[in-house]
Amino acid sequence: MKDKIFVDTNIFIYSAVEDNFHLDKRNKAVELIQREEFEIVISTQVINEFYAILIKNKISDAEIQERIYELIENAVLVNVIFKTMQSAWKIRERYGFSYWDSLIVASALECNCSILYTEDLQDGQLIEKKLKIINPFTNATT
Repeated sequence: MKDKIFVDTNIFIYSAVEDNFHLDKRNKAVELIQREEFEIVISTQVINEFYAILIKNKISDAEIQERIYELIENAVLVNVIFKTMQSAWKIRERYGFSYWDSLIVASALECNCSILYTEDLQDGQLIEKKLKIINPFTNATT
C-alpha cells in the first residue's frame, strides 16, 4: 500500500502556469505530482482554489476544467465537510495558521496522510505527531 500524501493548491498552480520566473518551481512541481510511489490526496478546497487562480491567470474555463479532470484522475478527491471545518478551527487555534491553511491540514489529517506538500507552512514541521510539512521547493528531499 502506498503512503498517502496531500498536495496543496500552490504545487498544482506551479505545474499548470507557464511562467519564466518560476521555471524551477514548475519543474519540481511537475516532478512531484508525477511520482508514483505514493497516493496523492486533494480536497474540494484545492480544486476550487486551483480554478479561481487559473481564472486570474486568464486560462479558459474549458482548459481549467480539462486540467481538473486530469487532477481527479490521478488523485483521491475528498470533500470538505462540516467535520473538516470543525477540525480546522481547532488546528487554527492550536497552531495559529490561517483558516485556509488549517482547512488543508485538517483534510490531510482526516485522510491519514503522512506528508503535506506546500510552500505555505513551515518546512519540516510535524502536525499532531503524524503529518509532516514539506516544502518541495527548498533543498530538502521531497
